[in-house]
Amino acid sequence: MTASTRLSDATATVARPTSSGIVHLGVGAFHRAHQAAFTYEAALLTGETNWGITGFTQRSNTVVEQLAPQDGLFTLVQKGTEQTTATVVGSMLDVRNAAADPDAVVAAIADPATHIVTLTVTEKGYRLDPASGRLRLDDPEIVADLSGRPPRTVAGQLVAGLARRMPGDSPLTVLCCDNLPSNGRILSELVHAFVAAGGCDDGLAEWITRRVTFPSSMVDRIVPATTDDDRADNERRTGLRDDALVVCEPFRQWVIEDDFAGPRPAWERVGVQFVEDVEPWETMKLRVLNATHSVLAYLGILRGHSTIAEAVGDSVLDEICRTMVLRDVAPTMAGGMDAVGYGDEVRSRFANPALKHTTRQVAMDGSQKLGPRLLGTVRDATSAGGSTDILALAVGAWCAFVLEEAEAGRVLDDPLSTQLARAGSASDLLDIDSIFGPDLGPTSAFGAQVVAWTDFLRTDSLSEWKRVLI
Repeated sequence: MTASTRLSDATATVARPTSSGIVHLGVGAFHRAHQAAFTYEAALLTGETNWGITGFTQRSNTVVEQLAPQDGLFTLVQKGTEQTTATVVGSMLDVRNAAADPDAVVAAIADPATHIVTLTVTEKGYRLDPASGRLRLDDPEIVADLSGRPPRTVAGQLVAGLARRMPGDSPLTVLCCDNLPSNGRILSELVHAFVAAGGCDDGLAEWITRRVTFPSSMVDRIVPATTDDDRADNERRTGLRDDALVVCEPFRQWVIEDDFAGPRPAWERVGVQFVEDVEPWETMKLRVLNATHSVLAYLGILRGHSTIAEAVGDSVLDEICRTMVLRDVAPTMAGGMDAVGYGDEVRSRFANPALKHTTRQVAMDGSQKLGPRLLGTVRDATSAGGSTDILALAVGAWCAFVLEEAEAGRVLDDPLSTQLARAGSASDLLDIDSIFGPDLGPTSAFGAQVVAWTDFLRTDSLSEWKRVLI
């Protein structure tokens, strides 16, 4: 394989922006399948050339090694049940490792040519307490950033960039695209908490309030990990090697609060919805799609399924997910939102056999995901006197998964892995206040449900599982 066969500006004719107006933190497959694709398509329609993206990985250098030799180009393969399409996306102008060059990300945020900073750093990237949603000021990396080192956390990067930007008084929109409820508000609070903890803001907090906006958004597209077979298939089709290939489903959705401090791409031209309040869409996605994803992951692993498509094809698990949305989730949703219909659509999307989304990939970072995906619904349902039985089964499935991983000697891919590994029972897990808070612990009515379901999942034969639907 020679270098000349690799996808790049030299080997592919692709329209390209000439300057960067967006900085993205957390360049990964999901960002490239979603925001980068929307941005590129909008630029093609309008002819605007100033909406290139400068991306920063937060930890691994893998994405830089994939994209840099390809001049930021990558192929987006959309796999439907009946048709597969492939498009080369040219919106990425530069990709760097923020950990290796922390000043570069600060400088990029401070650059007045940057109008928008977008983020997909996953739930754990914000270093929030899962139960309260507040910045963990005792997190060692946050402590290190507050001590004055070149910043390596999202909070530190944003605050350092905004502080350097403030003298020029250039407005900025900071757009969170991660699966957090009220993600714009949470990100704003995180930034202000970091400023306050620094103890010397010199007017920075007031300037951020006046000149920086944090609109909430909801993003939706299934993006499984790209496999070697995916890359090989693409190379056979195109004759070009693409190490940065991204695979996704045809469906996509992006709903954004229309609260921008300055200019933005014409995203509405390519299907982005701009709304006054994104909360109903955000809540439904978290409580239906993301919750169903987690349920299928944990129960799927317990049932021996390696992919989400296999898990949703299991009639017992499919019925559990349908019942959870109908009985436990839908009554908590705002009027006008069809949670049941959306849930049916979601399970149909998950069943796409072309998407090899593994149950273990979805199961990672469970301590950070339970709150926004499941526990918020539990609290709302409990206060309204509604059902939480299948929600308790979902949390019990997580408990059973964690306990079985520990017993097998496997280290969990989770920020709280050390603490989780010490747990010997579901009660021990429910006693972790940073996940369940003081109200959903082992002595609560919900906690008792979870313990019972965990014991059932770990002791009853698979043939008995239909009992869960009674």
